[in-house]
Amino acid sequence: MRSVSLQDLVLVLLLASAAVLVQACQQSEPAAPPPPESPAVTEPAAPAAEPAAEPKEPAEAPKQPAEEAAKPAEQPKEPAEAAGDLEPIAIELPQPQFPGTPPALRFGINVEKPLGKPRPPFKAPKGTTNVALKKPVRGSDEEPIIGELKLITDGDKEASDGSFVELGPGRQYVQIDLGAEYNIYAIVIWHYHKEPRVYHDIVIQASSDPDFITGVTTVFNNDHDNSAGLGLGEGKERIETNEGHLIDSKGVKGRYVRLYSNGNTTNDLNHYIEVEVYGKPAP
Repeated sequence: MRSVSLQDLVLVLLLASAAVLVQACQQSEPAAPPPPESPAVTEPAAPAAEPAAEPKEPAEAPKQPAEEAAKPAEQPKEPAEAAGDLEPIAIELPQPQFPGTPPALRFGINVEKPLGKPRPPFKAPKGTTNVALKKPVRGSDEEPIIGELKLITDGDKEASDGSFVELGPGRQYVQIDLGAEYNIYAIVIWHYHKEPRVYHDIVIQASSDPDFITGVTTVFNNDHDNSAGLGLGEGKERIETNEGHLIDSKGVKGRYVRLYSNGNTTNDLNHYIEVEVYGKPAP
């Protein structure tokens, strides 16, 4: 009985030892996996921070195109320097007929206020001359009440009898044939300046078509209510003086110049003393 009990005891001890070893192994093996898990959590966080810093470069990159885009804005300075080729055009003025505009006269709200001093010189490209002198003239009234249409380009600007043309009432026009195409820089008109008066609906056009059907450019229009039927204009009416009315034509190209008027503050008639067209032959 005693020997059997010893064997059983040994067997029990062996089994207990084996159980302890198995349990120890099971407890030690699960403890190893956590190290791999911690890199899996911390390592992806570092790459995510790097892309966040990269957009700084594209934000600074557009500075170069912006600087380059600013350079073309300085290029127009070169054409402005070419203005050294301009010079004042020589306009000979007739004798003044009255000392100034009487303050009692009222001509309306669309009338340009007089400067009260001589008109400043008008500059145009060198070589610009009066290309209308002695050129043929035709008009809507081929049989004027007073004078002949050729007086408009004869070079006489004085407001004396025999120097002006009087056309019929209402809208009338005169047309100058320059004989060739010119770049027109200024047009100067002398209506009747023996007394202060204002002529209405002054419309000036240039064209290479003698019938003014195609290629018509309006260089001036002071018809603020379209009473002449040629469109609304933003120009100002002007009190006639010995200086004439100078129109900046900005180099418009044309062979024919047509000038409209529609009566004046004294009567319904239309008068012209002289018209000068300052230009150079067109290329």
